[in-house]
Parts: sequence; structure tokens; C-alpha cells
Amino acid sequence: MNRNIGRHYLLASDFDQTLSFNDSGLVLSSLLGIEGYRERVAGLARTNLVQQGGELAYLMRHDPEFRGVRHQHLVETGKRVRLKGAIAPLVRFLEQGLPALKFSFFVVSAAPREIVVAALDGIVSPDHIYGTELDYDETTGEVHAIRRVPAGYGKVAVLEELERRLEVPADRVIYVGDGSSDVHVMLHVNNHDGFTIAVSDNRQLAQIARTTVLSDNAFSIMVPILDQILDWRTSEIRDLLERHGLTLQAWEKARTDHVRIDESLEGATGSE
Repeated sequence: MNRNIGRHYLLASDFDQTLSFNDSGLVLSSLLGIEGYRERVAGLARTNLVQQGGELAYLMRHDPEFRGVRHQHLVETGKRVRLKGAIAPLVRFLEQGLPALKFSFFVVSAAPREIVVAALDGIVSPDHIYGTELDYDETTGEVHAIRRVPAGYGKVAVLEELERRLEVPADRVIYVGDGSSDVHVMLHVNNHDGFTIAVSDNRQLAQIARTTVLSDNAFSIMVPILDQILDWRTSEIRDLLERHGLTLQAWEKARTDHVRIDESLEGATGSE
């Protein structure tokens, strides 16, 4: 662990199906009673008209039914998104860091920023969330412009911006994602000797990510970080989790890590 003393790591995570169980576009569609969201996204993918991950933003500007989306609908969608477990303990741990070791945690998502901010309210500071930025018509409230979409190479641009601002070397960047829209950013991070974690069994992504973790608990991403980057022993990882009110129930250690972490009945201790 000595080689990591005094280092600063940038840990960036996708949102949809990485920190949550659902695609926010599906949640929004359900809220508005719009059917066929998956089919519309698949149609856009076949035409290669939109970068993967940016489909919802495109639909809000060009699809007649989604043109009815307003700011309040996005906020309500965020409140309805089902989050993975232990995001709050994960964020607290990253904010505290370790002796002489610092983490900066950011969420970088192609989902509308309003959705992500509302979903992570009270957990992740809004200034640590990057999402699709929209402009609204002052009269109708309709989305009339898209200022920025962090999808595909857009995520790469955000990471490079954060690296410069935080003065973090590219080889100390860790990126966590779940799907094909994360391919470009993972290739970028890998090419600069960073560390990439896939949290789904997406075949394309699994071939690119340095490791894959399958778990319903967000804290699980720390297992390969502590194991493979910081060279912690399993007993040290287990003790850390217990200090944050979590229990390492199962860990099938392989290139794909199957991790089960439960919240302890006694609750977290020493996590504030």
C-alpha cells in the first residue's frame, strides 16, 4: 500500500443502471404514460443518429410525445428512480478518504442532470454531478435546446476537464459504468493506464473493463479498488466494510467479481 501514499484518485461513475436499477428514460416514460421507449431507443441505435446514452435527450427535442416533458417531470422522475444499496456510505467513505490517500467522486451521466440531482439528493453534492444540460422555453416550459450531453466522447471530455481542474494524473482515474455507452470513456481511461470497472455483464464492456463487479450494492466497487489498486488483503477489506455498517457476505474472486454486501443490523459505526 505504500506506493499509494499521498495519492489523489478521481473516481467517476455512470448513473443509470450503475448507481440505479433502472434506465431513467423508462421511469420518465412510465410517469408520463408513454409506451415504446425501448423500441424508440433501439431505432435510434440502428440509425447511428445519436451517440449511445444520448437517446433520451434526442427524444425530448424531436419526439412528439416526449416534447411534453417539463422540468418538474424530470425532478419527479429522479425521486422515483430506485437506487442501488449503500450509495450514501460509499460517498461518505470517499469523502473521508484514507490516511494520506484522497478520492474525489463524481457522477458523469448522459441522463438529464435534473433527474440525477433529484435521485441523489442529500447523497451527492450537485456540483459533483454532470448530466445532460437542457434549456427550457420561458413561455411553454418545453425543452428547446440541449447544451451538453455527456455521452460517448462527451464523457471523455468531462473526465479530461476534471483531471485538469483537480490536477489528477490520468493514470489515477477510475471509471465505473454498465453499458455500451461507456465503451469510449473506458477505452480512454485504459489507454492512459487508469482503472475501469464494469458493473453489468454487458459482453462488449466486459471485454474492455479491467474488472467486472456484479452486485446490488454500490459499495461493491471499492472491493476491486482496494484489492487491485491498493493491494489490501481480504481481511482489511472486510474490516473496512464492517466499520461502515456493511458485511461482506460473498466474494467470488475472479476477473468478474460477484460480490454480496448487506447492511449490518447494528448499523454503521465510525462512518460519520
